[in-house]
Amino acid sequence: MRSLTEALAAPLGDADATIQSMEDASPAKWHLAHTTWFFETFLLSEHVDGYEPFDPDWAFLFNSYYESHGERNARFNRGMISRPSLDEVLAYRAHVNAAMEPLLADDELAPLVVLGCAHEQQHQELLLTDIKHALFQNPLGPAMFDAARDPAAKRCEPEWLSYPGGIAKIGHQSDGFAYDCEGPSHRALLEPFAMRSTLVTNREWAEFVADGGYDDALLWLSDGWAWVQENDVQAPLYWRDGEQFTHAGWRARDPDAPVTHISYFEADAFATWAGRRLPTEFEWEAIARGQDCPECDAAFDSAAGNQLDAGRIGATPVMPRGGTELFGDCWQWTRSAYLPFPRFRPAEGAVGEYNGKFMSGQFVLKGASCATARGHSRASYRNFFYPHQRWQFTGLRLAKDI
Repeated sequence: MRSLTEALAAPLGDADATIQSMEDASPAKWHLAHTTWFFETFLLSEHVDGYEPFDPDWAFLFNSYYESHGERNARFNRGMISRPSLDEVLAYRAHVNAAMEPLLADDELAPLVVLGCAHEQQHQELLLTDIKHALFQNPLGPAMFDAARDPAAKRCEPEWLSYPGGIAKIGHQSDGFAYDCEGPSHRALLEPFAMRSTLVTNREWAEFVADGGYDDALLWLSDGWAWVQENDVQAPLYWRDGEQFTHAGWRARDPDAPVTHISYFEADAFATWAGRRLPTEFEWEAIARGQDCPECDAAFDSAAGNQLDAGRIGATPVMPRGGTELFGDCWQWTRSAYLPFPRFRPAEGAVGEYNGKFMSGQFVLKGASCATARGHSRASYRNFFYPHQRWQFTGLRLAKDI
């Protein structure tokens, strides 16, 4: 898992790894260091007698939002960290990896080690989406990965996956790893509904644009319409005439690929235009239960959806390809607010800051994306973002009442 992070960053020079294109994003170098700080802070410093931090000053630079671990560099200033260099950060990673080895045999520490690995998998996706946004700012449209083997998207006829309604058990229900926000499991009453088997495509979105979708206030939530007007939004992020920006630079836009990099506001407006709606997170989970692939290894398994695989880094671009799998390609907006489940309690200690304190003003996304590490997805997984954000691989799947 740690090697995959470094493989993702391998095409980047020190300048690439240092830049920060907006406050929502972080430099690649910061992701490499912050995930290392997590292991050093929560495992080595607390469970190895006499452990000395690699550099005591780096905790200030690479803490993210853990109030209980002291002062930290403001998020919007992360792009100003020209030093330490990329090579020094990689040396930091090697130092912590070596120090961590003896702890891997300690069963009592296993849950915290697994949390650290899952945390780093999240940052692998963030590293990819953040550097994509940074490279997009460059007028030359530089490529990060080769596009020589750029496969065409699958063209699938959409079907409707019906659910009869009733009481569904929601939340994490196995002995495997899950974040605290995925539980406790509980019951939800669902009315009969159906959810589409395929994601909305670029072709369908182009029809929405051509029909004046971005100019019709009646399609939009009030906050969404204000966002469109204030930011002059007329298309998904990374679109221009017939093209879209990818990790392989500017490419011809594939009409059959799933649309991505859209906000909640855009997803909701499209669903209204289409005469449908977004699913709730509980509806999505009820359909997806048993169809996820949490045990998939790094070998590419097409049946498990288009996700990030160690063996394909640089071989094919990280981009949606389409299909009928519920997992992969794009995170899918739901109409559910990111709120605690019944009987939810944050974990004890600093790790309790991980999810619970962000349960305000955000919406849940389900599934996984083409930048999500294989195995880091499950039916109960709750991703969450603010409704205006769209630099992640975000798309939508339509639902309807029966």
